[in-house]
Amino acid sequence: MSTFPARTRLGAVALAVAGVLFFAYPALRPWHDEATLSGATASLSSDAWVAAHLFAMIGFILVPLGLLALLGVVTATGSQRPALVATVITWIGAGLTLPYYGAEDFGLHAIAGPKGSPSGLLDLIDAVRYQPVAVTIFGAGLILLAIGAIVAAVAVWQSGVLPRGSGILFAAGLALFLPQFFTPAPVRIAHGVLMAVGLMVFAVALWRSAGPERAAVEPEHAVAA
Repeated sequence: MSTFPARTRLGAVALAVAGVLFFAYPALRPWHDEATLSGATASLSSDAWVAAHLFAMIGFILVPLGLLALLGVVTATGSQRPALVATVITWIGAGLTLPYYGAEDFGLHAIAGPKGSPSGLLDLIDAVRYQPVAVTIFGAGLILLAIGAIVAAVAVWQSGVLPRGSGILFAAGLALFLPQFFTPAPVRIAHGVLMAVGLMVFAVALWRSAGPERAAVEPEHAVAA
């Protein structure tokens, strides 16, 4: 059962909102051919570009906050340690990922907008996106997010206080976050659906764990006092 029902419900809400935002990210993102000057300008200079990437950034902030709820739910089980590890790793991963998203969102939007210069725009976009330190930190952040989500799913599976499969789609979504960047728009939108479903399923499981009907239920794998 949840040791901190209010925190658990807030965490569930954070995960549910993150699910909506991660769906909105690819669904609202402009999809033009960014290898061309006209396509890059149309996508990057639009307000939809800014909104979509902002949604993703907020989602990355909310996921670690949601995982704090998992800690409270599994506190009396042997899964407290992996839940803590998952939360810490995910928090670090989000921190490493966000600077790159900021450059993609606000930096590329500025240079593709009316105050930017079309001369050399494509080369400048590549310079921002593929700057060695930036892209390395971004990749490392997404890998840590994937690891953190998988460890969280393991904690859910082992705890006995949440449906065992409730963390699997969540873990799959974050594990595929990096590979999906190399796929076409329909696949990326489908990944957004996966993220939304996975986070919603996880959120519902956490919310229900805070209900009074679970209060008298002992976890299957509780650690003996």
